[in-house]
Amino acid sequence: MPAAIARKKKAERESELERVYRTLREWLVAARLRPGEFLSEVDLAAQCRTSRTPVREACGRLAQDNWLVRIPRKGYLVAPISVRDIVELYEFRRLLECFAAEKVARSASREQVQELRDLVRVENDPAAELREILSANQVFHLRLAQMAGNQRVVDELRLSLGYVQRLDTLCTQTVPGWIPHTDILEALESHRPLEAQQAMAVHIDSSRDKMIKLFGS
Repeated sequence: MPAAIARKKKAERESELERVYRTLREWLVAARLRPGEFLSEVDLAAQCRTSRTPVREACGRLAQDNWLVRIPRKGYLVAPISVRDIVELYEFRRLLECFAAEKVARSASREQVQELRDLVRVENDPAAELREILSANQVFHLRLAQMAGNQRVVDELRLSLGYVQRLDTLCTQTVPGWIPHTDILEALESHRPLEAQQAMAVHIDSSRDKMIKLFGS
């Protein structure tokens, strides 16, 4: 019985840690916790309605993921955004997503292309809210990677898109508008791999330049 109780308590601790980790990561992605903001374990524990232990462990994981910077004996700082961070992030995206676009363009079915079109249809809806458009953008890029059939690419892109979503949120709060996916979709539909690759590169570079203009000023 003691062993069973111990296992149950361990599972509960791990479950609470995951809940706090997901909550804090969602707040970071949505820019509710803004770059450069100081965070204390006490305040975060109160906001998450939990104790300091899961907050400390969750923040440690987020620091490993480069979302936070630990300040010894004080707390954490939401990692500031530098131009170098943006350039490196979008260079990595280019590698992953140009590969995916080129591969999918070779064999995409009509149904797959239509699925991708449906995902970003909200871009053309004047009544759509910003969060809907940003969410659709994330799903589109991840779904395209999934169609390419390389799980390592999917896993790496999923992590990268979290950082991208935060940048998109901060950017569109200051500079309205987004980069459409029209050229990518046309190249996929007509099965032109090199053009799909180039269209994705232009799409990513345009987004990168927009971010650099905002955060580099």
